[in-house]
Amino acid sequence: MSHITSMLETYPKDLGGVDRQKLADCIAACFECAQTCTACADACLSEDMVADLTKCIRTDLDCSDICATTGNVLSRHTGYDANLTRAVLEACRMACKACGDECEQHAGMHEHCRVCAEACRRCEKACEQLLSSLG
Repeated sequence: MSHITSMLETYPKDLGGVDRQKLADCIAACFECAQTCTACADACLSEDMVADLTKCIRTDLDCSDICATTGNVLSRHTGYDANLTRAVLEACRMACKACGDECEQHAGMHEHCRVCAEACRRCEKACEQLLSSLG
């Protein structure tokens, strides 16, 4: 059992019908994607052809920030606002799609971009699954 799941199980109030497993999976995917995107941007900066990776770096950093924020918002339940949660999840899903698409363009040449694209796709899917369970 992860710490994320443990914390969700110890929350003293009802989570309002939110699927705990989908929520835990999405929180984990968001934080993992944030770290992976940050590391990918850093790896891009170390490439000899860094100028060709400007858009990838920007997309990585935007995605990382949005994923970290989404993970933080999803980790808070007091005063839950379903509309805000949906908006944040949709923004994260869109950022992950954009970053995954961009990194896939470089995946054949840069292994870090391949790994990053995979993390983005996982997070995109986790956001979609949580969104669909919210109704």
